[in-house]
Amino acid sequence: MMENSVGGGAGSAAAVRVPVATLWTGPDAPRPQDAPAVAELPDMAAWTRAMAASDRLGLHGRTLTQALLGEPVEIIEERGDWARVVLPWQPSSQDARGYPGWLRRAHLDTAGQSKDAQVVVVTEPTATAQTATGGLQVSYGTCLTLLDDSTDCVVVSLPGGRGARLDRACVRPWVAEPLTGETLVRSGRRFLGLLYLWGGSSGWGLDCSGFVHLVNRRHGRRVPRDAADQQEAARPVALDAAGPGDHYFFATPGAPVHHVGFVTNQPGAPERTMLHAPEVGVSIVDEPLALSRRTTLVTAGSLRDEASRP
Repeated sequence: MMENSVGGGAGSAAAVRVPVATLWTGPDAPRPQDAPAVAELPDMAAWTRAMAASDRLGLHGRTLTQALLGEPVEIIEERGDWARVVLPWQPSSQDARGYPGWLRRAHLDTAGQSKDAQVVVVTEPTATAQTATGGLQVSYGTCLTLLDDSTDCVVVSLPGGRGARLDRACVRPWVAEPLTGETLVRSGRRFLGLLYLWGGSSGWGLDCSGFVHLVNRRHGRRVPRDAADQQEAARPVALDAAGPGDHYFFATPGAPVHHVGFVTNQPGAPERTMLHAPEVGVSIVDEPLALSRRTTLVTAGSLRDEASRP
């Protein structure tokens, strides 16, 4: 059984205490079929496995993004079992403090790691953290305070003072590191075949910009959460000069950027290819740009030079 959730009211700091906390447009946004995602202990595998394509499409206008175990949260407002929050690790033009939305108060606990803590990041799509009460499935990109790494397992601290053990092979030190484009692409390819999930930002489902955000986070780098904001933050790169690890951005005339992916072709290649989360009902793929993409491709850019550890 989960422990009691955090209180503290508007303006208080908290941390996510469950593997994945989904942010919604409001407390009334979840549907009956979304019960596994808003349970006291969310079951992301059950939620995503049970959804048909129509259910996934129906998340549009309901889900916004997701926050991972240990991720810091600022509470803005509380309403019954729900809290309106911002996520400082997910920059957004909607709020200078971080990405805004609503989540279950039961998914929060007291604030987590200190700024000076040594942190490890989960590098497998999902991994098992062994706690005193059993195994807890956690997502790629989850960042946790390291307590001990002297054995085959690493001991980490979870929000609320809980401890857990993770296989050493599933984590790496979380530091901003010099990156090549190939490194980012190699990390992103871990998710080939994963079904698109609107608002998805975890190893159980990703949307296009959540994919870009999460892969960068795994490497200790902070980039905006949404595609239009990512394009604004990126250093422009000429389309013919874009190479692996850069990004292609897509928009229709007069509209903001609506899609983003990792460039995988070499600069100047005769065919442009992209690693991306295409759309609802389709899995993450590395493929040549379809005609519909070629006609909406507006720019390329690099987020690698602009990023820093959250």
